Amino acid sequence: MSKSLLLRLHRWVALMFALPLLAVIVTGLILSFEPIVVQSAIKPGSVSVQTVEGLLQRYDPQGTARALFLRPNENTLTINAVQPGGTVTVDLGTGEPADPSTRSLSDLFGAARQIHEHLLLRAGWLVTASTVAMLALIGLGIFMGWPRLRNTLSGWHKGMAWFLLPLVILSPLTGLLLAFGISLAPAPAPAGVSGPPLPLREAVRVLAVEHDLSSLGWIRPLGRNLAARMAEDGEMRTYALSREGAVPMARSWPRLIHEGNWGGFALAILNLVTSVALLGLLVTGSWIWLRRQLRRLSSRQRFARVT
Repeated sequence: MSKSLLLRLHRWVALMFALPLLAVIVTGLILSFEPIVVQSAIKPGSVSVQTVEGLLQRYDPQGTARALFLRPNENTLTINAVQPGGTVTVDLGTGEPADPSTRSLSDLFGAARQIHEHLLLRAGWLVTASTVAMLALIGLGIFMGWPRLRNTLSGWHKGMAWFLLPLVILSPLTGLLLAFGISLAPAPAPAGVSGPPLPLREAVRVLAVEHDLSSLGWIRPLGRNLAARMAEDGEMRTYALSREGAVPMARSWPRLIHEGNWGGFALAILNLVTSVALLGLLVTGSWIWLRRQLRRLSSRQRFARVT
């Protein structure tokens, strides 16, 4: 296949998927800040089991809640499935319902995640197709061969793609693995997780025996049992909760790498660099095409005036 044909395919695949790719990349850029924000806000020992149990007793006296979410950057605890209100977000400092204005950052991350995964249109298939298209663009770029690097827009576009190639490949590849539910790790049912699911308050006590609740991300149903996600040693770890204790679950490496939740701040920053690079490639590639079209249009207009 000739280089000119590869270049044409590269160009038209990029143009066909430009808008969904822009949405996915921009929201990915926003989400790449989330691990940095969350890890920076954690204060070890700041959340006790007594505090969480007291809030559950106050806002969920009937014990109907099945999930809770801790946001250290906002110092709030959200309790889901509370009757009759449904969901309540509590300020950990005062114990009172949180001011909605303090949740703007979590709302931003939540909206970004929704767009990143579904484009707000229940179009997860389009996100998956765009991810495949991104990998196809990378493959076409590789087959075109090592470029001549020059201090031009095209030179910067090619140089950015080649010098950051491992990062540029890893992000859509792990995203595609997530879309197809591939974890690259065996995930057998943890030993000792049996019997009826734990009530939420008991799950909190079980988790607090060996873990600092200030590092909690969430406790929610996963399968038929409750599971917890904790930020520990620069990694988001998941535990299955039973009356026997908190049992570590198998790591989903695609998720940890794609979300920047492994390796501390280093991977989170690399994810940020990757998002900026992907956005730069999309913008510079689109501008190169648009500039070419404008030049052709200008040439045609000059030719029409001459003739």
